Amino acid sequence: MHQIHKGLPGGFGGGQRPKWTTVELRKSKAADPKTGQSTTSSANVRCVMDGGGVVVVTGFGPFRQFLVNPSWEAAQGLKLLGLGEWTVSIKELPVSYVKTQQVIAEIWQTLKPKLAVHLGIARGSSVVILEQTGKNSSYRDKDVCGFCPESHCCVQGGPEKLDSVINMRVVSKQLRRAGIDVVYSRDAGRYLCDFAYYCSLYHGQRRAALIHVPSAGSLASADRLVPLLRTLIQTIPRPPQKV
Repeated sequence: MHQIHKGLPGGFGGGQRPKWTTVELRKSKAADPKTGQSTTSSANVRCVMDGGGVVVVTGFGPFRQFLVNPSWEAAQGLKLLGLGEWTVSIKELPVSYVKTQQVIAEIWQTLKPKLAVHLGIARGSSVVILEQTGKNSSYRDKDVCGFCPESHCCVQGGPEKLDSVINMRVVSKQLRRAGIDVVYSRDAGRYLCDFAYYCSLYHGQRRAALIHVPSAGSLASADRLVPLLRTLIQTIPRPPQKV
């Protein structure tokens, strides 16, 4: 189960601007989000960086004794580093079922992004985890307000699970071929990360991604993590606007 980290990784502390490390991605195959068929040249891959528009990146707010959540620090780092022609809008998600549900709905209703990328912390992990699926039911752990949905679900009457239009398995294979250590997952943990992901997939016609970032190892440092996340987002094939 992926949980919000109980310890802060290094990187943004002390008010110093991080020294970003460049991450390069070799040419490799990627899949079309509609057909699932791979292309043979990176020039043919329609990436999120093509064109322009809004990409929303979220991180989580304070949790227990931590005033700044590492996933929110990573989101702020991506805003600082930028995504080329795309406008990066960042939103902090409270570790609250009710408020997270409200913020996610507002993101899709008001900002109308081409893609929403949600960041969360994978406790004890030293690698980046790409989540494919959001689950609707079996939410039983209380949030920071001591609240748990009475129905234990994200959307009453909604599908039991929703998959992103992005083929995260293909993206993970592409990154691993480039020497970047990532893991593909279909179980986001049924806490606030999973909850936010499902709500975003539901409201955004499945044009969302959930990335669990490591809490241990060298990638827990923001100066390495943020450029990697930028490369990862650039690798994601641009999702169709209507599903």
